Amino acid sequence: MQRTLIRIALVGILLIGVVTQWSAPVFSQTAPAQAPHIGEGGLPQFAKDPAWPKVPAKWKMGFGSAVAVDERDHVWILSRPHTLVNPRSTEPDLKSAAAPPVMEFDNEGNFIQGWGGESGPGYQWPSNEHGITVDSRGFVWIVGNADGKKNNPANLPNDNQILKFTKDGKFVMAIGRSGQTGSNKTEVLRGATGLRYYAKTNELFVTDGYGNSRAMVNDANSGKFKRMWGAYGNKPLDEEDRPPRAKPGPIPWVGTAEVLQQFGSPVHDVIISDDGLVYVCDRGNKRIQVFTPEGKFVAEQFVGLDSKYYLQARGAAFSPDQRFLYVGGTPVIYILNRKTLEVLGSFDVGEGAQDHPPGHQITADHKGNLYVVQAELTGADGKSGGTGAYKWVFKGYSPATKCCQGTGLRAAN
Repeated sequence: MQRTLIRIALVGILLIGVVTQWSAPVFSQTAPAQAPHIGEGGLPQFAKDPAWPKVPAKWKMGFGSAVAVDERDHVWILSRPHTLVNPRSTEPDLKSAAAPPVMEFDNEGNFIQGWGGESGPGYQWPSNEHGITVDSRGFVWIVGNADGKKNNPANLPNDNQILKFTKDGKFVMAIGRSGQTGSNKTEVLRGATGLRYYAKTNELFVTDGYGNSRAMVNDANSGKFKRMWGAYGNKPLDEEDRPPRAKPGPIPWVGTAEVLQQFGSPVHDVIISDDGLVYVCDRGNKRIQVFTPEGKFVAEQFVGLDSKYYLQARGAAFSPDQRFLYVGGTPVIYILNRKTLEVLGSFDVGEGAQDHPPGHQITADHKGNLYVVQAELTGADGKSGGTGAYKWVFKGYSPATKCCQGTGLRAAN
C-alpha cells in the first residue's frame, strides 16, 4: 500500500508539470493592436483561389514541399520532381515533364521563372527538397531532408547542406558537406526541414529536424555555426543519445514529461517575428515553442492533440500585422493569438487530399493571403502528382460585437 501511495504521489507531481507546460502561456509584451481572445470573433477568413498557380502547360509540378514570399509579394515554391514517378502511386506519371524544383510566381499566380535540380561545383542538390526561404537581401536558401536511406528518392548521399543562391539560381555558398554522418555536429546537418533569415543579426535560423533534433543558427555571410538548442532551450539530444523512457506500466502518463524535454522527430519549421521571437514547429510533439534569438525558452502551445491525424505543427506564418499566428496542421490551419498563443479557431485546407493534406509548410504575403503546399505520397485522385500548392485569399474577418458592458468582444450569433 505504501508503495502504491508513493507511486500515486509521483504521478501527481508529473501531471502537474505536464499540465503546467501545456497551459496557454502569456507574453509580457503588449501587442500594438489588441488581438482577439477565445470566443470574441474577429478571426481572419479565407477562400481558396482555384486558378492559382499557373504552372506552364509543358510542366507538371511535383508535390509541394515549401513556400516562401519575397519583398515584392512574389511566391517561391519548392517542389519535388522525383515524386511524379512514385512507386507507391497507383498510376505513376511517365509522360509529364517535371517542373523545376524552384519556381517563382507573382501574386496572381503568373509564372516568372524556374530553376534548380542539378548539382554543381561545391554543392549537391538535395535528394529530397524540404525547405526554402528568400531573405531581405535577395538570396534564396534551400535545405533537403534526406538522411541516408530515409527520404531519399534520388538515391544520393545525405542532404547535409544549406544552399544559398541568387534569385536567378546562381550558386553562392554551401554550409556543411553532403554525405556526412554524426549526431549534433556543428558542421553536419541531418534531415534539415525549414529555415529563416533574421536581418537584425544577419543570421540564418534552421530546424535540423529528421536526423538531428535542434534549432541551429549560422552567420548568413560566412556560414559559420554560432549556436544551437533543443526543446525548452535544453541541450539537444538526438534519439539515439536519449535515455530510455520510463516504462508507463498501468499509468500512461509516466515518461511523458521526460520525452517532452526534447524536440520530437521531426522539428519541422521556424519563423521569426518583427519583435524578435523565434517560433519553432515541433511536429513530432504537436506543439510550437517560442524562444529568444539566443535560444532562451519563452512559451509553448500544443495543437491538434484531439485530432486523429498525427501530423500537426508542420509550418507557421504570421498575419501582416502579426496579431495572428497560423500553424499548419492536418487537415486544418490553426489560428492563434500570437501574443498569448490561444488557439482561436481553424479552417479546413484538406479537401480532396488522401494522405497528407495541404499544410506541409505555409506562408503569408503582405496582403494577408495564405499559401500552403502539400507533400503527400498520392494525389487527390489517387494518382501520382498532386496539385502541389494552393492560395487562400484573405476575405476579411468574422463578425464580432462589443460586449454589453462595452469592455470586450464576443462572437456574433
